[in-house]
Amino acid sequence: MADATPGSSAPSSNRNVMILLSYLWLLALVPLLTEKDDKEVQWHAKHGLVLMVAEVFLWLILGAISSALGPVGCLFALLSPLLALAQIALHIMAIMKGINGQRLIIPGISEFTEKF
Repeated sequence: MADATPGSSAPSSNRNVMILLSYLWLLALVPLLTEKDDKEVQWHAKHGLVLMVAEVFLWLILGAISSALGPVGCLFALLSPLLALAQIALHIMAIMKGINGQRLIIPGISEFTEKF
């Protein structure tokens, strides 16, 4: 994960709140729909939504694998709390970087943000 220099645009008076909302799953729709003039907030909102879709997909895949493995899947399911902690840490890192005017680039995920 690397940093990228964000594009400049007119900052919103509540930019930090909107960046925070961008990484709280469906609440990312609030800055996406309300802060249309702030390009940085738009990027973070789109990034948060793409991240949410990737996380839901990951949890569904892991659930299917865990179910398919039967009794061994229970051992596999013990890793889910660690995955949840990693997910929370990732969101906190993205929020902190966004508030500091940077972007958290996640290989394989962040590229989809530019396609919106």
